[in-house]
Amino acid sequence: MMSLLPYLEANRIEAGCDEVGRGCLAGPVVAAAVILPSDYSNPWINDSKKLSKPNREDLIEEIKSNALAWAVAEASVEEIDRVNILNASFLAMKRAVLNLKKKPEHLLIDGNRWRSDLTIPFTCIVKGDGKMASIAAASILAKVYRDELMEKLAEEYPHFAWERNAGYPTTAHRVGIEKFGSTIWHRKSFQLLPRQLELVLK
Repeated sequence: MMSLLPYLEANRIEAGCDEVGRGCLAGPVVAAAVILPSDYSNPWINDSKKLSKPNREDLIEEIKSNALAWAVAEASVEEIDRVNILNASFLAMKRAVLNLKKKPEHLLIDGNRWRSDLTIPFTCIVKGDGKMASIAAASILAKVYRDELMEKLAEEYPHFAWERNAGYPTTAHRVGIEKFGSTIWHRKSFQLLPRQLELVLK
């Protein structure tokens, strides 16, 4: 198994940044930032979507104990509804970067867009979580944190199968919304049910 790239440029402090939960109907969007040592290598670290849940959970302590710095941050449902999901994702990533105990000299951002008032130089890397170890590590931290959060919320709101779908728009989730309505954790700016569109068009 091949390890992902340890850095984009040698001899600078790079923080990999990624977010999870953009496509969900419920819950916050969560981001993480991770600074790994330039000589660190672990072939198991990969895009969190390509790993099983046990694999991700096994890697959490490994990443935290080996990272030079790491942080996880959220943007709330209210913020998502107020500034839109893309801007809320940027906000969560900015918060994660600001929470790092070590200041990065460069940011490696997963995806093709990044906007913030931070003055740190950055590089956007499309599908970066499958290319750069630090971005993949950030994707794992963010996903495990968010999945655990949604599992806890599912105990209080048991009708939406959040413990299985983490708030994504599965059939079980949408059936729950149809039967029991939305909760304070649902994103009001999202189309929670497909038929909302039909009602608007009529």
